[in-house]
Amino acid sequence: MTAHAAPLPANLGSATRPFLPFALPDIGEDEIREVVDSLRSGWLTTGPKTRQFESDFSTFLGDGVEALAVNSATAGLHLALEAIGVGPGDEVITTTHTFTATAEVVRYLGGEPVLVDVDPDTLCIDVAAIERAITPRTKAVIPVHFAGRAADMDGVLTLARRHGLRVVEDAAHAIPTTYHGARIGTLASDVTVFSFYANKTLATGEGGMVVTRNSAIAARCRVMRLHGISRDSFDRYRSTTPSWRYEIIAPGFKYNLTDIASAIGIHQLRRVEEMHARRAAIVAQYDAAFVGLPCVPPPQPEPGDVHAWHLYVVQLGEDAPLGRDAFIQRMAEAGIGCSVHYIPLHRHPYWRERYGLREDQFPAAERYFRGTVSLPLFSCMADGDAERVIETTRSLLGA
Repeated sequence: MTAHAAPLPANLGSATRPFLPFALPDIGEDEIREVVDSLRSGWLTTGPKTRQFESDFSTFLGDGVEALAVNSATAGLHLALEAIGVGPGDEVITTTHTFTATAEVVRYLGGEPVLVDVDPDTLCIDVAAIERAITPRTKAVIPVHFAGRAADMDGVLTLARRHGLRVVEDAAHAIPTTYHGARIGTLASDVTVFSFYANKTLATGEGGMVVTRNSAIAARCRVMRLHGISRDSFDRYRSTTPSWRYEIIAPGFKYNLTDIASAIGIHQLRRVEEMHARRAAIVAQYDAAFVGLPCVPPPQPEPGDVHAWHLYVVQLGEDAPLGRDAFIQRMAEAGIGCSVHYIPLHRHPYWRERYGLREDQFPAAERYFRGTVSLPLFSCMADGDAERVIETTRSLLGA
């Protein structure tokens, strides 16, 4: 790649045009009113709105799943792995192409994450690489539905059944993703964990949801998300009879979701299809505008399936007039925020040094990382915002 690019149009990046961030939450008046109602009700922590949000989420997914609200997807992954019995010395296979939370929760429990490469066509975990990594110590697999596109779950689940492994889906990007027509969260995995972080397709600021059909796993997660207390705090505090007695049955965690966050989630969930439609419309604009540019568009879903479009990631080609880092810098100078998803885990000092990882062990993730950039994508983007991203991108890439 050369270091030269076409000059930016004179009207881009001026003081009269506000900075366009990489992501913004799409919060409406209904969410605001529900939060105010929570503040006035006296229920600030886990209470009736969290119960409603869990019920609504379970109904949204369908197929008889239980939903347990937590204060982050990281917390949810930790609870899920604890509930399926991951402990010291156990190995859990996941992809290097993810945020560190996916792997770090294994370490919380004394386990060892085993990182493998991605399928270059989907950017999700490579099933063949999973099989090569299985040892007698392997306990579970964590596939990641990257950017909102479903991983190869038939491959993952078939492999897991053959080797007696548990499966916990990292679905942080995957509302309302489908796989073979079924919503993520309703497949045959042991547990699925969603994220409601501020930039996600359903946002509560911080928060997440643990979803499972396994009643024993649900019960364990429910106890462990609040200090290992034997009774639900909501039930204790709303009771009309003295209910101060409880028992600690395990050394649990502080992972419950507040009613303030759930108040936002109730209405975000009602709007999730509408917000997804807007994201998909922006993606269609980008796809059409970037044809012929020296960049590779994001992987598409399988025919008939839904891609959540949490992220719009492109890979700059070798023939692009400038490299990825320079492209992001020039976009910032034009007042447009971009990001990179992700710096692979094998490149970070902790993971690299603890496990002796090398870049040549992950060729697909490495090729992708060196050219990838995530462009702004959020459901409250105006048409002019998308056009501005398109105009600037085309200018920088020589169109």
